[in-house]
Amino acid sequence: MKINSLIKKLTVVAIIATLGVSLVACGGNANKSSESKAAKSALDKDELVIGLDDTFVPMGFKNENGEIVGFDVDLANAVGKKLNKKVKFQSIDWSMKETELNNGNIDLIWNGYSITDERKEKVEFSKPYLSNTQVIVTLADSNIKSKNDLAGKKVGAQNGSTAVDAVEAANGIEKTFDGGKLVTFEDNNAALMDLEAKRLDAIVVDEILARYYMKARGEEKYKILTDNFGSEKYGVGIKKGDTKFVEAFNKALDEVISDGTAADISKKWFEQDIILK
Repeated sequence: MKINSLIKKLTVVAIIATLGVSLVACGGNANKSSESKAAKSALDKDELVIGLDDTFVPMGFKNENGEIVGFDVDLANAVGKKLNKKVKFQSIDWSMKETELNNGNIDLIWNGYSITDERKEKVEFSKPYLSNTQVIVTLADSNIKSKNDLAGKKVGAQNGSTAVDAVEAANGIEKTFDGGKLVTFEDNNAALMDLEAKRLDAIVVDEILARYYMKARGEEKYKILTDNFGSEKYGVGIKKGDTKFVEAFNKALDEVISDGTAADISKKWFEQDIILK
């Protein structure tokens, strides 16, 4: 009986020991896998997937042939060459851009992406490369002359844009609008079309987009107010914690600026060099 009892005890101990080793091994592999995934940098990839709103002229948009073109597209291709990376552009829902980045569906947010403190909590930013202002655009015959004149008016902006953030931060002015809030749209083109159709009285939008759009559609049809919702800078969004890639990216961007490539791209799209040095 004693021998049988001893054998049973030894068997149980052996099983427990085996399970323990297996669990440790599995845990170790899981940790290694997790660490490997966490340590993965965009710098280690051969191809960079860039997320963009493909209606945002002139930064990144589809031309009449369905090709994605624009200032940011040309600049991204130039930086990609410096990094020895292929570049792929992927259209995304702009209101979901940070989610797309953090889920690994894209490697960069690059499309007139304004640097804000709130966004810094979600992504890493490259150095800024362009300045921008959130302007108020109306039709030329509008009697709106300042932000105060927006009271009781229908005002639109793109959902998920810094135009929305700027209006919401402007001391309760949004509550004075018709309906007590902004009318938001999936993209700026839809907002501009509603402005032209007089379903909106004004829109808040990036000045860079507004001036390009007005030039294409007829500047005499619109006006940009002197009063605005503040200035900002554009940067490129990179996954939070990927400081290795941020450093390499900024170096490549500096090279594209210093060798004159960025200036040439700027002149192509804006007829002048507006790159931040």
